[in-house]
Amino acid sequence: MTDPTPSTPAAAGRPASQGAVSQAAMNVRWLLANLLGAVPGVSEAVVVSSDGLLLADSEQGRKADQLSAIISALTSLTCGLAQVVECGSVRQTMVTMGQGHLVVMAISDGSCLGVYASLDCDLGVLAYQMALLVERAGHALTPQVRSELHRAMAVR
Repeated sequence: MTDPTPSTPAAAGRPASQGAVSQAAMNVRWLLANLLGAVPGVSEAVVVSSDGLLLADSEQGRKADQLSAIISALTSLTCGLAQVVECGSVRQTMVTMGQGHLVVMAISDGSCLGVYASLDCDLGVLAYQMALLVERAGHALTPQVRSELHRAMAVR
């Protein structure tokens, strides 16, 4: 049995329209695709810039723009709360709903990773995999890569 998860960014099968982006930008998208393959129950993942722009998505649904706006607003609210109660920076936010969870983690550059998963998703595995992605993406998300990712999302 073969593993359906791409093992390298080049194997991720990106359309020709994305050929103009750098390897670093492709790696961020590959990390999102890998997250979906590694954690059963995850249905959508996005990387959102600190100013609310969608930088990358898992391409699983067509709600990435809406999800990124919600994640940006939620991040703004939780950061405001952290300032008011003087408890340090927000590392993770989780919202549990009737049909699933929205988990948001901060990335070192001020952007964040947002993941929507079903209720039966193992949250321990999800948190671990998200933490790995946040660490890796934090190194890759230079200002140039963020700009490339934003431009690539705009032409989709």
